[in-house]
Amino acid sequence: MKSIANLCLLLIVGFACVNAHSQSFLRAQDQFIVNEQGEKVLLRGMGLGGWMLQEGYMLKLGNLGQQHAMRAKIEELIGAEATQEFYNAWLANHTTKADIDAMAKWGFNSVRLPMHFNLYTLPIEQEPVKGQNTWLEQGFAMTDALIAWAKANNMYVILDLHAAPGGQGNDFAISDRNPNTPSLWQSEANQQKMIELWRKLAQRYANEPAVGAYDIINEPNWGFENADDKNGCKETKNEPLKKLMMDVTKAIRSVDTKHMIIIEGNCWGNNYAGVLPQWDNNMVLSFHKYWNNNTVGDIKTHLDLRAKYNMPIWLGESGENSNLWFTDAIALVESQGIGWAWWPLKKLGFNNPLEVKPNAGYLALVDYWNGKGAKPSAKDAKKALLQLANHDIRFENTQFHPEVIDAMFRQPYSKLNLPFKTHRISKSGGTIAAVDYDMGRSGIAYHDKDSANYHISAGSERMPWNRGTTYRNEGVDIEFDPAKKSHFINHIEAGEWTEYTLEADQAGVYGLSAEAKATVATGRLGVSVNNELLAVDAAVAQSEKWQQVKLANVKLLKGTNKIRIYANAGGYNLVSLQLKN
Repeated sequence: MKSIANLCLLLIVGFACVNAHSQSFLRAQDQFIVNEQGEKVLLRGMGLGGWMLQEGYMLKLGNLGQQHAMRAKIEELIGAEATQEFYNAWLANHTTKADIDAMAKWGFNSVRLPMHFNLYTLPIEQEPVKGQNTWLEQGFAMTDALIAWAKANNMYVILDLHAAPGGQGNDFAISDRNPNTPSLWQSEANQQKMIELWRKLAQRYANEPAVGAYDIINEPNWGFENADDKNGCKETKNEPLKKLMMDVTKAIRSVDTKHMIIIEGNCWGNNYAGVLPQWDNNMVLSFHKYWNNNTVGDIKTHLDLRAKYNMPIWLGESGENSNLWFTDAIALVESQGIGWAWWPLKKLGFNNPLEVKPNAGYLALVDYWNGKGAKPSAKDAKKALLQLANHDIRFENTQFHPEVIDAMFRQPYSKLNLPFKTHRISKSGGTIAAVDYDMGRSGIAYHDKDSANYHISAGSERMPWNRGTTYRNEGVDIEFDPAKKSHFINHIEAGEWTEYTLEADQAGVYGLSAEAKATVATGRLGVSVNNELLAVDAAVAQSEKWQQVKLANVKLLKGTNKIRIYANAGGYNLVSLQLKN
């Protein structure tokens, strides 16, 4: 992918291609972020969720949630010393220079670092002297390394306090909050520690232009006026939040007058009642966006704040959805001159650029912790955990999802489909895996009837798009057949289709067939070739076994051709297409 070319598309709408010249400090100027040359900069970033701060769902342990709860379960199995070995390996291997180099190659110009305070300073309960701050080198050293990797790629790092001392809300997992100890809002000592941590960070990076901004508190969610409003979505004043952010700003400005400061409202970064107007002339408002529709009306509240207070806004966190949703959301915010940071770069899950493929021993651990399997021995548990941390999570061992990157960078600006893989049809023919349909927008490369999760807007339950949650991140439902050792498309409904771009070595007439099976009723397949719909309505007889279904004799041109497979009637599974001459 020509990442620099993709970034420079932004020049069309008046934004700087930030990778094209040396870095400079970013700042807020009226409603936009600009560099020192006064050029508008559109940040395109990714959050490093799961590195400094683990969340249960990223490890298939949503039932445990917080990092400290997961750590306690690990320690129960393998002991304190081995648990520390696991976490040391995790922090060393989760994000490395290779990850950042790849991000730059794909087109990202920034990275958001979700920081856990306990890598920089001790919790107040562990301080040897009450009211003092013990500084820990580990967090600062990790931050230094990330900044160096980013700087080498002309990328910006956004420092984000993701887990504040005590925890900043009632959504426990996102800040590793322990409800048995005072929260950030219940403890003056925790607030003072947060203030001093930001002073320390600002002092360290005051003269570093590769640091793009300070995102001073992630997703506060707390009912100050009414404890029943647990996540602060109905808060009308937000006075403690505003006071703390102003105190942090004052501490930062005592040592650093250059860097942008990013603020987040209550209710996971979306409720700004009582917070504005801004109290600093180099400030950006962040909002977070998940699982809702992608129209201008869905971000109108934030656009209105930008206009009213003449300040930049930034989509500081979004993601965890399908490629269709990604494309639409990014096209929406970029059309309004708003930059973004997606979430996350990698996890044990398929809907991000990098997917961690865990070892079998770790999956057995997950089953045990989820109450679905036997307790493993300490030896086996340690082996599995260290393999996860030393091997599975490293960049070179993760599964890259090119279709996710394509959806984020190319598809917002293109209605063309591109091959997911090269399909070469020789003189004698060839086989195409059904799951290797083209990359492109819904309605152009494929059509599926449930292609994204809009449960916030719809007021419904979370809806899976790819029900098998494997291989690809579009609405097409995919599962794995262990017997065939192949992925296949299932849950096919009438009217759905997939398109394949293939390269024929020579023109000719080829016999096209499909390997399929119908599990609940007779399925029926249609075909178009090079945009010509053929008179095909091939039946897939109901059977538990895969069968060859002859579709048509098709005429291919030498070079590029497109074949589209339609579901005239659903209820069948599709594993491959065969072309024979």
